[in-house]
Amino acid sequence: MEQSLENKIAPDQADLDVSPGEFLNRELSWLEFNRRVLHEAEDPRTPLLERVRFLGIFTSNLDEFFMKRVGGLKRHASVPPRTPDGLAPDRALAEIRKTIVALTQALASCYETQIKPALAQNGVQLLTWTQLSDPERDDAQRYFRSSVFPILTPLAVDPGHPFPFISNLSESLGVVLRYPDRDDDLFARIKIPEGLPRWIKLPGEVAADVRFYSLYDLIRNHLQDLFPSMIIRDVMLFRVTRNAEMELDEEEAEDIREAIEEELRQRRFASAVRLEHGPNPNAWILGFLMEELQLAPDDIYEFQGELEYQDLRLIADLNLPKLRFEPWTPMTPPSLLADKDDADIFALIRSGDLLVHHPYDSFNASVERFIKAAAEDPKVLAIKMTLYRTGDESPFIRTLIRAAEAMKQVVCMVELKARFDEERNIQLAHELEKAGVHVVYGMVGLKTHTKTALVVRQDPDGIRCYAHIGTGNYNSQTARLYTDLGLFTCDGDITGELVEMFHYLTGRSLKRDYTHLLVAPVNMRERFHAMINREIEHAQAGRPARIIAKMNSLEERKTIRLLYEASRAGVQIDLIVRGFCCLRPGVPGMSDNIRVTSVIGRFLEHSRIFYFRNGAAEEAAGEFYIGSADWMYRNLLARVEVCVPIRVRPLRDRLWEILQIMLADRRQAWDMHTDGSYTQRTGATDSDIGTQAFLMQLTRQRYGTHAT
Repeated sequence: MEQSLENKIAPDQADLDVSPGEFLNRELSWLEFNRRVLHEAEDPRTPLLERVRFLGIFTSNLDEFFMKRVGGLKRHASVPPRTPDGLAPDRALAEIRKTIVALTQALASCYETQIKPALAQNGVQLLTWTQLSDPERDDAQRYFRSSVFPILTPLAVDPGHPFPFISNLSESLGVVLRYPDRDDDLFARIKIPEGLPRWIKLPGEVAADVRFYSLYDLIRNHLQDLFPSMIIRDVMLFRVTRNAEMELDEEEAEDIREAIEEELRQRRFASAVRLEHGPNPNAWILGFLMEELQLAPDDIYEFQGELEYQDLRLIADLNLPKLRFEPWTPMTPPSLLADKDDADIFALIRSGDLLVHHPYDSFNASVERFIKAAAEDPKVLAIKMTLYRTGDESPFIRTLIRAAEAMKQVVCMVELKARFDEERNIQLAHELEKAGVHVVYGMVGLKTHTKTALVVRQDPDGIRCYAHIGTGNYNSQTARLYTDLGLFTCDGDITGELVEMFHYLTGRSLKRDYTHLLVAPVNMRERFHAMINREIEHAQAGRPARIIAKMNSLEERKTIRLLYEASRAGVQIDLIVRGFCCLRPGVPGMSDNIRVTSVIGRFLEHSRIFYFRNGAAEEAAGEFYIGSADWMYRNLLARVEVCVPIRVRPLRDRLWEILQIMLADRRQAWDMHTDGSYTQRTGATDSDIGTQAFLMQLTRQRYGTHAT
């Protein structure tokens, strides 16, 4: 879908000539990012239980990669599109497989040779069935009969029983059976129940010494209970991944919500793109599954360690503080405290723009408080808000419903096409509509990714608009795990254009002359390019010129080529890109002046900051923007995004400080090389603690004890 949208909205992208020397492959660059995630599990400096958690993050990332990217490549493999790096889909798939095999081998080695022994040394034992004592096996057998056996549903395959549907990412046992009086092999599948813990704690152990055994082992060693009198010849654990990259013709759809619901139904039965299994697989089962799932040998992946490392979440969550990161509780900025906790947040915003940085600054005491105050304040006339990913049990839904029940005009733009959150967003849209909220489902051909909220209030001196414009979703859970920025302002220049932007979303406004906001796909790429060109002119004239851009990913070709041009003109460019980056830094004569840094740590770096020096004598006096967009095709050309200028000098100083801390990091930062590989920086001293620990420390020093 993204490919077709890119070509439809920005055909100039398809017309760019392919140049392998200029661009790196997106998929391979993403795998390099996940390699950096895996390193957090391998790094002994990471607390042990957090290393366990990073194993799960790595495999979760890989699952999504197969569902979204590999599925799309497979669909286009027969008709190779023109890719920026010149790598055709079949070649890309071969390189992807080679890289993933190496990564999963490193994953298994990390788990088996480092993490499991370290857990055992710290009193956490993950045991095989043979390592259990006889009394422990007796206890496990009682648990199996009471809590597992009734849930299991063995599914045989024969002329009377068709091959069962195997749902995406479900874990199964494939069993080879025979009748006692026959020689032909039969297949049966047992789905591992999703509601049961994958690791079962043995009773009677103290907290300092806990022992677990695997649910897989438990079922595997009680197969005779499931198939009495049958001969069990072999068993194999396996897992299937299905394609989530579906084509949706929005322009032909009469109702976007109905179209998304139909897409969800189709996705459930989408073709398989990967089959994972453990070591020493049964050849007959493997061949049978490959035939039924229509998979080729290159779609099969063998895991030497665990098959699903997210199952270890139970272990990562153990209450063993010495083996985990130091707890962090977000704090309330002094600017939001005023004289008392219930101070009028609108008065605080009128006194000056506010900038918050999560999870260092409390999301609850800032963003949630802003929307809650708007819902409860009788002077508020209207609330307009965009929701992309909001999370389960979101307080924003209840708050918006209360506002609508209080007869305020409430408009909510719910993006139904938010990948893997479509079903949740459809449900919350239903809830909002029932309460009288005006719900808009998005625009045909575009995802609405902007993170904006607008409050219209009757102040004593007239109607005034208040806004929150951020880099992250209105999601209270991820606000504690992702780093994001948000601006609160009642600046009429900004809020006036935000009103126009909401008219663009809810009506048919074709406004294109935004002066202050950068709005994609209207003017954002054009304005960013104008600012890069301006830095080129400054450098050529001998004036100070510099660009620093922090984002999640960098891919858009015209922007990359313009950055190369800026580098050749002498502009110093620092790119802080957490995820994949298709730009090649440090190429002589092309990108000598470009440095790419990636910062990986306990929080996911999600904020976007864009800095242009613009000839300023003092570096921090340049122009700053924050917003929802990366420099990617989809953000600049196929989504509705907003970036906002930060005008107030103290707030610009804070953004400058964040960027400088990240660029100086010698603990969490990685330097990108010309070939797309990365090297983690080494600390100058043992006191180097990294960006995120430093910002936590700085927040404590500045805010005192105002935690929430």
